[in-house]
This record gives sequence, structure tokens and C-alpha cells, in this order.
Amino acid sequence: MTLDRRTLLRAAVGGAVAGAYGMIASPAKAGGRPPRRTIYVAGDSTAATYATADVPRAGWGQALPVFLRPEIAVVNGALSGASSKSFADLGRLDLILTAIRPGDVLLVSFGHNDEKSDDPARYTTPYGTFQEYLRLYLDGARARHAQPVLVTPVERRRFTADGVAYLSHGEYPDAMRALATETGTPLIDLTALSFALWSRLGPEATKAYFLWLAAGASPNYPTGVSDNTHFQAHGAIEVARLVALHGCTLPGRDFWALHDPAIPDDSLTWPATRPAES
Repeated sequence: MTLDRRTLLRAAVGGAVAGAYGMIASPAKAGGRPPRRTIYVAGDSTAATYATADVPRAGWGQALPVFLRPEIAVVNGALSGASSKSFADLGRLDLILTAIRPGDVLLVSFGHNDEKSDDPARYTTPYGTFQEYLRLYLDGARARHAQPVLVTPVERRRFTADGVAYLSHGEYPDAMRALATETGTPLIDLTALSFALWSRLGPEATKAYFLWLAAGASPNYPTGVSDNTHFQAHGAIEVARLVALHGCTLPGRDFWALHDPAIPDDSLTWPATRPAES
């Protein structure tokens, strides 16, 4: 990737993401519909957009514009700590459904926090309330002639003592797969895709994807961090690549970027504040 290409990519990513955030908070102030088509992301912290104080932490929704042409806008509504239930109960789904337009796409990815059985505000049962809440997203998008896409939860960094990756999301991915089949909804099986990637990389190499930093490596994490759920920029980019590569119904995919193995971490932009939390 040349310097010119990198500069253009950063400008495109910044414009696609930052320019869209005002629309989800206050659609009336956006001056009408964004350029051509918009991809909305409803999800949790693994997809969320992070701020300058969080660098190099990033979510795959933050990195998604890297793999889209500049005319496609991304509204990343993913919220740290959200489940399919709490995201809807907090009114975040309503914000998206107010702004979404015919021909737009809604990516729906939950599971991490739906699993928290000790938290009634977030917990859902896989084949019960999880599917019931997900239907709100599917039905809401379709009622507005937008295209919903289900995205199974990205896998955590989990390895046995022998270095063998293992699954951590229980029945939630299967419940989402079943709902996709039942409702005829496109599905990106990010659980399976990410699990295959982590298995191939192994315990040590995956640390460069997840938020693993030694003490002193980043001013934002002076004592270091060992996070097996969230990503640093490189991991967010590679997970976003999986989403875009296998999201056959996503508009404006940039096939040059999708097949470029050397997308630099500084292609991402970090706003001053976390947009979904501000």
C-alpha cells in the first residue's frame, strides 16, 4: 500500500464513520439521507468504535469502512456492554430504525452479553428471548425496506493448556443460525470464521490481534493489558475483513482492500470520544 493510498483510505474511513454518527443521534440534523447507501451496525463492544484514549483498542465495526468504497456510509451504533435485549430496551434500536432507509443494511451481532445469566437487564435464553429480541431487529429493518443481516458473535481468544482453541458462546451462535434459516435472513457466521482464524494462528500469534500489550507499550495502557475478548487495531481490521468478505449482500465492498494482506493499523481513525456512549 502506497502512502497516497493510505492517506486516501484514512480520509475515507474517517468520513464514512464520523460523518454518520450525528445521523443516528439526530437524523433530522443530517440534512437528508447520507450518500447512496448506509450500513448500520447494532452490536456490542467487540464491534464498537473507540476513542483516542483507547488507542490501539478498536472494534470491527470501526474497521469496516476500510473494506468499503468511500460512497458507502457506516453508522456504527455498537455499544459496549450491550446485549440484544439491553440494546433494544435502551432505545438504541429505535434510533437506528428512525434513521434507516430503503436499501440500507442493518448488521446485527450480539451474544457476548446475552450470556450473562446474573444480569437480568442483559441476559437472554438462546432459543427463547435471544431469538425474540433478534426478531425485533429483523422485522424493524424489513418494515423500512432495509436489509437485515445476522452476524454470529466473534469468538474470544480461548485456548486449552495444550494450545487448542475452544468455543465459548454456547448455544447462542446456533440459535442465531437457526433464526436466519427460519426467517430467510442472510447470515455471516463470524463465530465459525473467527474460530478458524484463531485456531490457525494459535495462542501466541493471536495476542497481536487481541488487546494484549506489555507494560509501557502504549501510553493508554501504562501497566499493560491482557484482554481475550477485545481487539487492537490489527485484530479489528482482520475481523472486519471476515465480515466484509463473507457479507455477500453488503453494498460497495472494496475488493482491492479485501485482498490486500497489508492493511496498516493506522488506516483506522479514533474520534475524541466514544460516539455510541457520548
